[in-house]
Amino acid sequence: MNNPFPVRIIPYDDRYRDDMIFVVLAAKDALGRAPRLNPDLLDVRANYLDRGDGFFLAIDEGDRVAGCVGYSRVDGTGEAFVHRLFVKPALKRRGIGSALLAAVEAAMRAAGVRVSRVHLGEPREQWFESYAFYPKHGYEAYAPRYMKKEL
Repeated sequence: MNNPFPVRIIPYDDRYRDDMIFVVLAAKDALGRAPRLNPDLLDVRANYLDRGDGFFLAIDEGDRVAGCVGYSRVDGTGEAFVHRLFVKPALKRRGIGSALLAAVEAAMRAAGVRVSRVHLGEPREQWFESYAFYPKHGYEAYAPRYMKKEL
C-alpha cells in the first residue's frame, strides 16, 4: 500500500533543473536501462513552457526533486501526451507518481485538453512499471505501446 510522502507539486522552476536531471537518470538506472538523458529535459522552458504546455516537479521537505512530469499538446486537437513521469527510486510507491499524474491531468483539463495519451517504451519488460501504473489511473491501451484516458 502507498505511504503518502510529503511533497508539493509545483510548476517547473529552472533552479531545480540539475536535481530533476539527476532524478531522471537515477530512475532509469534503477530500472536497468541505460541512463541517457532525454534532450527535451535540457531546456524544459523552451520544450514545454514556451510552447504553452506544462511541466511539474514534486519537491520534498528538503527542497529536493522527488519526481517530475510534463505534457505536450497535439496541435489542432484536444489531446496531449504525458511525458517524463519519473520518481526518485528510493521514493517510489509512496503516492508521488499518482500526485504528479493528478497534477498534470488537472493542468491539461484547465488548458482544454480532453484526452490524455501516453506512449510507452519497448521492450515492455523494461517499462513494466509504466504498463502497470497507467491502467491503475484509468488509462486504456488503444494501440501497441499507447494508452489514453478521457479527461
